[in-house]
Amino acid sequence: MQLKIQKRLAAQILKSSENDIWLDSNRLDEIKEAITKADVKSLIKDKAIKARKIRGISRYRARKRKKQKSKGRRRGSGSLKGSKGARLSKKKRWINRIRIQRVFLQNLRDKGVIDKSSYRSLYMKSKGGFFRSKRHIKIYMQEHEIIK
Repeated sequence: MQLKIQKRLAAQILKSSENDIWLDSNRLDEIKEAITKADVKSLIKDKAIKARKIRGISRYRARKRKKQKSKGRRRGSGSLKGSKGARLSKKKRWINRIRIQRVFLQNLRDKGVIDKSSYRSLYMKSKGGFFRSKRHIKIYMQEHEIIK
């Protein structure tokens, strides 16, 4: 049975591929007689011809992965792509570190734990990259007995 023309017309009307057109096997004689677009349209209306649903890609796994990541999972060394600098640039790392140190020093000065001159010297050391972290400042202050 040649139903090539009918399939082509149906594909045009339904805006899909010829391979995605389904023909009712019980009404093949009726479909065979349809030679115009109008005929095919009426058969589509009667549901003798349909377009198969396109099978998409399931988002289930992607959603599951996203949920896991929101909980902080899947962040191990095996999941890392890119160097340390690519994931968090040197500059960003510096900005984060210096902000923490400066806020810490300001708090100490405001509370009166350290005087202005020691604040200034610690601030400049911090600016020069002398301290690795906030904890390092605390250790340095204890060693040099800067705390009042």
